[in-house]
Amino acid sequence: MGQSEGEAAEEGGVQWLLQPRGTPRVRGPQHFRHSVQNGIQLSDYEDVLGENAAELHRIFPDGVARLWGATPPKAANNEKAKALRGRRVGDEVLFYAEKSFIARATVRGIFRNRALARKVWGENDDEATWEHIVALGDVLEFRSDAMPLLAEVGTPTKLWSLMLVSASDRLRLLDRVEIPPVREPEAVMLPTPRLPRLGRRELLRALRTLRTSTQPQGPSRHKPLALLWAIGRVAAKEDRLAPWELFEREVGPLLGEFGRPGSRATPHYPFCHLRSSGVWEVEGVADGMDVGPGALREAGAKAGFVAEAARLLRGPRMRAEAINVLHATYFGDVDRARLLARAGLGGYLSASGATGEEEADAGSAGPVNRRPTSGTRPERDQELVRRVKAMHGAICQVCSEPLEVLAGYHSEAAHIQGIGAPHDGPDRLANLLCLCPNHHAQFDRLAIYIDVDWTVKRTRDGKALFDLRRHPQHAIGEEYVEYHRLLAQQGL
Repeated sequence: MGQSEGEAAEEGGVQWLLQPRGTPRVRGPQHFRHSVQNGIQLSDYEDVLGENAAELHRIFPDGVARLWGATPPKAANNEKAKALRGRRVGDEVLFYAEKSFIARATVRGIFRNRALARKVWGENDDEATWEHIVALGDVLEFRSDAMPLLAEVGTPTKLWSLMLVSASDRLRLLDRVEIPPVREPEAVMLPTPRLPRLGRRELLRALRTLRTSTQPQGPSRHKPLALLWAIGRVAAKEDRLAPWELFEREVGPLLGEFGRPGSRATPHYPFCHLRSSGVWEVEGVADGMDVGPGALREAGAKAGFVAEAARLLRGPRMRAEAINVLHATYFGDVDRARLLARAGLGGYLSASGATGEEEADAGSAGPVNRRPTSGTRPERDQELVRRVKAMHGAICQVCSEPLEVLAGYHSEAAHIQGIGAPHDGPDRLANLLCLCPNHHAQFDRLAIYIDVDWTVKRTRDGKALFDLRRHPQHAIGEEYVEYHRLLAQQGL
């Protein structure tokens, strides 16, 4: 089997596959017109689809497949071989011909099928065929001078073979090629594909590999912004499916503030088209129905995470990991504190949860004004507070410095995983530290964290500051330390 959607590498981001179209001598223009511009009817190739049949029909539910292929490389470590090994679902293909890029497309699936390739494209003079196949979506034809980009990647005269450009280099070189943005679909409704055996890995993969339209500045942020907002709803224990009117009122301003420059705020787009992620569903709108705002309002449409995804996201760690993935993949240049506060996720700016301070720091008049709470706070077990302070002699476990006051020494009991929403940690000794006020504040605001070797490190640069002082009768829960570390590192 090949690699399919959701099976892209979990690290990194979108890469570029620079793909020569080929000259008339190798029937490049004819092949491009046949299998990319026009697409092939899968029904004409059923006899050679083999084990790839089900996946190809899933990727192309209308039966028209847009495919491209490559012959096997002649050497194990040439540029082509490295590109074939390193390409991933979600990568962007730039087709090259006559010193120009002529089209872009998104990799939707990766297969190796010699019989299919032979039937679609035939064989070369040496009997090689384009058996390394990619399934393509979002095909967009354009024309842009390829020379500025090729000069940067080391092929200044011509692109001779398939080449892979890393995600970091792609982001650095986006301005070297003029790719028009993909038009956001207005009225195409797709059925909701469900990820098989949806678990932690599948959910995180889905968040990393969203189908997003590509703009000169990078992938559209409409879908990830909607997902951050929806995670906030799960954390606040609200209904997983939100009415269209609420979604439009709260997500629309987020798109305006955090969307790419020049991008229109069209909340109906992520509301409907997040279904392609496999973790989102829309209720009240039939497939193929017009999806404009008026139609959604008239239909009483609701949308949100599928039940399996919502169940996973009710776990504090899963929510923190999901927020981490979305921020790292789509919002690397956005201020995390401001984004989370505006999205209703201000509780993730500190280890103790939202207190109102974080939102004030980031600007309280954000577009998402929601999540009323009961105003109650979890009641702490004062006996546990007394025990952890007595056990450590009221001396900070980070700096080992006693803070003398008139009545003796002062220390504070700090929960590692906050016991309030959204962290929902337990009030138990294993989830407590004895800290001085300074290090309590730094620990709570995620400026420091405890690494796997029990060293206390500064979050912004990973510098080791102290060894955590431990007591043989104070067993600290590693799962709570790991959760705090996840929070601290999510903005890096």
